[in-house]
Amino acid sequence: MTAADIIKDLKNRKYKPLYLLHGEEPYYIDLVSNFVEHKLLPEAERGFNQTVFYGKDTDMMTVLNASKRFPMMADYQVVLVKEAQEMKWGKDDDDKKGINPLLAYLEKPLPSTILVFCYKYGKFDKRKKTYKAIEKQGLVFESSPLYDNKIPGWIEGFFSERGYKIGPQASAMLSEYLGNDLSKIANELEKLMLNVTIGQEITMKDIHDNIGISKEYNVFELQSALARKDVVKANQIINYFEANQKANPIVLLFGNLNNYFTKVLVYHYVKDKSQQNVAKELGVSPFFVKDYEQAARSYNLGKTVQIISLLREYDLKSKGVESTLGPGELMKELMFKILH
Repeated sequence: MTAADIIKDLKNRKYKPLYLLHGEEPYYIDLVSNFVEHKLLPEAERGFNQTVFYGKDTDMMTVLNASKRFPMMADYQVVLVKEAQEMKWGKDDDDKKGINPLLAYLEKPLPSTILVFCYKYGKFDKRKKTYKAIEKQGLVFESSPLYDNKIPGWIEGFFSERGYKIGPQASAMLSEYLGNDLSKIANELEKLMLNVTIGQEITMKDIHDNIGISKEYNVFELQSALARKDVVKANQIINYFEANQKANPIVLLFGNLNNYFTKVLVYHYVKDKSQQNVAKELGVSPFFVKDYEQAARSYNLGKTVQIISLLREYDLKSKGVESTLGPGELMKELMFKILH
């Protein structure tokens, strides 16, 4: 079940008495949590029938006592525990008296209470009796990070759901620049939509104008210049990065280039070089296959392996391992070795 499925059920008043939202990707946990807090109960009922706790500021007995109350002049009450990973959950076994208050409630929750635990930045231990009890009596949702090659498609879907369009090149640009933090990406996309008319296709120009990515000097253009072995353009971009290091940190540059040349390496080993098969094997849009074809022509298998090795070497140097050079000097030295 996805976060969208959970929200759909909540909108249709298909409630569970227990929810455990856990996982390493906080975006979807926040999505469900925000709906529960702001939309699940009518505004007039929230004052008496909604309690919000924060894990580091509460304890389990306080949460349980709140959960055992009956709603006032309503069918349901909501108990929402944010940052539940910060709370002390106690032992998973019975205490000396043979009773575990948490397990006792989870095994027989109050039907009129909707108790939601938001356990972020990690997975809840599935071996625990606590987990199994929630899974049996309620709903467990695990929010997993997306692989980098899935981010462009996620961006396209995000815009599509809101009535906008975006092409593969523009979505790939956003993915390269914004990384894989979905909360950060969603925030930037929301700001972008404020400046683009609904129904309109979001272009590279819209991105350059509203997100702060330089039109000519970005890692996307650097990859293209390297694929063509355009020495002048590659060095112009590196000089720009050196002058704007805060907006273009070297650690992200190395990460992006390593990802790019790893795909070039995969391209060399792919036997079926048809556009659709290459796109599938590399995890990219068919729109970009020609770029990897060009890069593979510019760098044979041996050189590609050498470049990946260089990227790892210079990544270590940027962290101070056997080098005292600054980021700018390291980038220039690396570009020379890649291009020659």
